[in-house]
Amino acid sequence: MTLFHFTVPPLPHYIASGYTKSSAGFKHPSRYRIGVFDLLVVTEGCLFMGEGDSTFEVRAGEALILGPDNHHYATKECEEPSAYYWLHFQTTGRWAASEEYAPRIIQGREPHGLNPQIFTTQTFIKQVPQYTRLLQPAKIVEQIQQLMELGHGNHLGSVSWKQQVLFQEIFEQLSASIETQGTTPTSQCAELAASYLRKHYREDIKAQQLGESINFHPVYIARCMQKEFGCSPFDFLLRFRIQQSKLLLLQTNYTIARVAEEVGFNSAAYFTSCFAKYEGISPRKYRQRFSHG
Repeated sequence: MTLFHFTVPPLPHYIASGYTKSSAGFKHPSRYRIGVFDLLVVTEGCLFMGEGDSTFEVRAGEALILGPDNHHYATKECEEPSAYYWLHFQTTGRWAASEEYAPRIIQGREPHGLNPQIFTTQTFIKQVPQYTRLLQPAKIVEQIQQLMELGHGNHLGSVSWKQQVLFQEIFEQLSASIETQGTTPTSQCAELAASYLRKHYREDIKAQQLGESINFHPVYIARCMQKEFGCSPFDFLLRFRIQQSKLLLLQTNYTIARVAEEVGFNSAAYFTSCFAKYEGISPRKYRQRFSHG
C-alpha cells in the first residue's frame, strides 16, 4: 500500500472541491502534473484510474489520492453509471510517498549561532493512504458537501477558515483508515517504551531495566523505536530531558546543577554538553537570552 507522508506543520490546505455524476462510458480526464493533490471519493459505480505504472479500481465507499507531480488517467470507461466527489489540496511543507511507514517524529533545532527559540519546533509525520476503503464514507461525503456549500462565500475570511477546519477533519478520516490497520507489534512496542521513558525520565534508566519493564528485549525495543521515532531509546530520552530542562530554565531560578539533577542528569557538565549539542547554546546562555537585565 502506498502512503503519502506529510511533514507537519505546516498543515495541508484545502483548495477546491466538486461533484461529478456520469453515465456508463465515462472516462476520467487525463491530466499531467496538475500541481495539486486530487482526492477522489466514489459514491456510485467504479472509476478505473491509473497513475504512472499503478492502476486502481475505485468503487463506492473508497477513496484515491492522485499526486500533484504525476500523470493520471482513466484506464478504461466506466461500466455503469458512476458518481464521485473530488477535492483538491496542497501543502507548502515536505511530503513523500512510499510503501513504508515513516518515523512519527522529526526532531529539529536552531542552527548554531542563531538566536534559539524558547522551544524547538517539533514536526511530525501525518500519513494518509493513496487508496483506501473509507471507515465512514457517509461522513466524508457530508463534509465535502459542506465544503462545497461554503464555497459560495469563500471570499470571506471566516468562510475560508471554516473550510480549512472541515478539510482537516476529512484528512483525519483518511488517516484513520490506515491507523487502525497500522497498529503493529513494532508500533505497540515503541509506544510502550516511549511512555515509560517519558514517565521515568528523571531516573537512571538502563536498557535492561526498560526491557524488563515493558517485557521486550532491549535490542528489539531499540529497533522498534528507530523505526517509529527515528532515534534510539537513549536519544529519545535525552531529547525529552532537554525539553524538560528548557521549561525549568525559563520558569525557575534553579542553578544549572539543580536543573540537571531535576531532569535526570547525574552531572552538570554532561547536561551542559548534551544541551549544547541539541540546542547549539549552553543552558546558561539559553536562560540569559530570555532574561531582563
